[in-house]
Amino acid sequence: MDAAMAAVVRETGAFGGLLYVLSPGDNALWLVIVAGTPPEFTAPWRRITLSDPMPVADAVRERRLVWISGQEEMARRYPRPALVLPYDFALSAAPVTSGAALQGGLVLLWPGAHPPQLSPHERGAIETGCHHLGDLLRQASDRGDPLLPSGRPRTLPPPAGRIPSPAEAAAVTAFIDRLPGGSCALDTEGRITFITPAAAELVGADQADLVGALPWEALPWMDVPQVEDRYRAAMVSRRPQAFTVLRPPDAWLSFELYPDPSGISVRIIGTDPSGGVPASPAAGPSRAVLLYHLMHLAATLTEAVGVRDVVEQSADQLLPALGAQAMVLMTAEGGRLKIHGHRGYHADIVDRFDSIPLSSDIPGSEVLTTGVPDFFATFAELRRAYPSTVHEDGMASWAFLPLIASGRPIGSLLLAYSRSHAFPPGERAVLTSLAGLVGQALDRARLYDAKHHLVHRLQSALLPHTLPHVPGLKVAARYLPAARGLGIGGDFYDLIRLDERTVGATIGDVQGHNVDAAALMGQVRTAVHAHATVGASPEDVLAGTNRLLTDLDPGLFTSCLYVRLDLATHRVCLATAGHPPPLLRHADGRTELLPVPPGLLLGIETDTRYPALEVPLPPGCVLALYTDGLVEAPGADIDDATAALAGLLEHADPTDLGAMADLLIRHAPTPGDDIALLLLSPQ
Repeated sequence: MDAAMAAVVRETGAFGGLLYVLSPGDNALWLVIVAGTPPEFTAPWRRITLSDPMPVADAVRERRLVWISGQEEMARRYPRPALVLPYDFALSAAPVTSGAALQGGLVLLWPGAHPPQLSPHERGAIETGCHHLGDLLRQASDRGDPLLPSGRPRTLPPPAGRIPSPAEAAAVTAFIDRLPGGSCALDTEGRITFITPAAAELVGADQADLVGALPWEALPWMDVPQVEDRYRAAMVSRRPQAFTVLRPPDAWLSFELYPDPSGISVRIIGTDPSGGVPASPAAGPSRAVLLYHLMHLAATLTEAVGVRDVVEQSADQLLPALGAQAMVLMTAEGGRLKIHGHRGYHADIVDRFDSIPLSSDIPGSEVLTTGVPDFFATFAELRRAYPSTVHEDGMASWAFLPLIASGRPIGSLLLAYSRSHAFPPGERAVLTSLAGLVGQALDRARLYDAKHHLVHRLQSALLPHTLPHVPGLKVAARYLPAARGLGIGGDFYDLIRLDERTVGATIGDVQGHNVDAAALMGQVRTAVHAHATVGASPEDVLAGTNRLLTDLDPGLFTSCLYVRLDLATHRVCLATAGHPPPLLRHADGRTELLPVPPGLLLGIETDTRYPALEVPLPPGCVLALYTDGLVEAPGADIDDATAALAGLLEHADPTDLGAMADLLIRHAPTPGDDIALLLLSPQ
């Protein structure tokens, strides 16, 4: 596997690559091999769900090659990775397959100077490499080998460089020593592998102490964001970088970085700030890696939908980035403490605080009202501020951070550390700013949740709570809300008892996924019900409903199918207004798509005719009415999807309509559209 990964990177001319494995039961991609890129750069994306807005998720989910030609396109199409790695590089992502089976995804990286398009050779090498890797993954799975990493993904070593002869090595050393200033080399993880005596003298340290160390760890004055940032930029873009930094007390040093697949060559020269060299500001205690985690959190929170999303995404990003072990997100509601979510604490501890009256004895209570953060490096400090506090969580240090939205505190974020944590001033500022991001996301999420609850109450009020019991007729109905937006839509269904032996049934879909669509759905369902109960034929039910909609002029169109079932004669009459035709499963299992004459969608033209189709419906048959969300998906052929649905209907048990309905709903794609299903079977 490692050799195949190295080969595809080499054949495509990429400088690095990431191999992901698709987890069968997790609907997620797991990073298993990293080539040509420091593993820490990939930490935020070791696990990617197929719904994440990431190139490799799109490539695998849609089974296509995704090509990103540079920084501007990345920022436009995929803001989250663009914020975390704001450098100029090109990227491809492709599905890794074995035959028709998805095995994972492959990401390849090129320098920012790559042409705007992939060459035919590069495309061919990517396709060949993906198939080869897919076959190897399938074979490993067949052997029972573990595919998912137990810890960090494997990192392939860089290509072996040319080994000079002793004479050449001596000449190279002499050449380097003659150059002005100093020189050093960094490996792909940023560690110093070689440094000249002149360079060691310039940075003020011994060669022996520097070799094997990260510059920003061995030299405290280099622990500034721009140093690691320029190293990252060099490694990701594979373009030369430069920066100037102050070595205390007054020595300014200029660094030039020249990257290649094996690492970075660095030139160090003393410089004079009076000649126009910009001063580099002193940095706080947090290095660039923390800043990158925070940018990733900011990008992630912009996509958080509800409060639960905010809790989960904040915990996923904050705890590893800050070295904290526990987190609690809370607000004050009606004079009581409201816990919205937590991570790292046992539920018993948190549950005792949920909904208790707020008082000055509760740790962090002042943060909820004043918006001023509290930091406690020891339990003794916490006890002095809150004398009645009992040390029951086993933590050593705590930070209570205000959640600010629209200039006011709306809650607080508790971070807890299992080891003593000092909270220096620079870090306090970072943590307080960070809580502001979470506060804004929480404010949006609470508004979304309230709106979501309201519209679902509206929709549930408009759909039938129960369907009437009709002797001689078995019925099953299902409704699945849309996955996008507010999760509501205009799909509806109804069963109308007309007399002792006659039943009307309808199903429809109002255009859109918003409150307007839900409201119009209620009007359409009411109109169909009203026309049906006065004994109108299917043609007249749709014609009358259409006249009402054109008079209302709601600006939305509606598809609708109406069925009149005579249980005495076992015949059914159907008319449609632009709705998917129903499926009929005969008693012998044979299933067909009923050719109902098509009619215009409701709400387009006032005087529209809706011709009907009459067919027999003997006992044991099943008539399946459904909306297009059950068969439509991006990139899928609707005829193939309908045929697949018919196959499921054919092999399902007709004596258990509930199980049959559940089977058909499970067949549906991830619902970008809502789904309604109504099954009818005369007995």
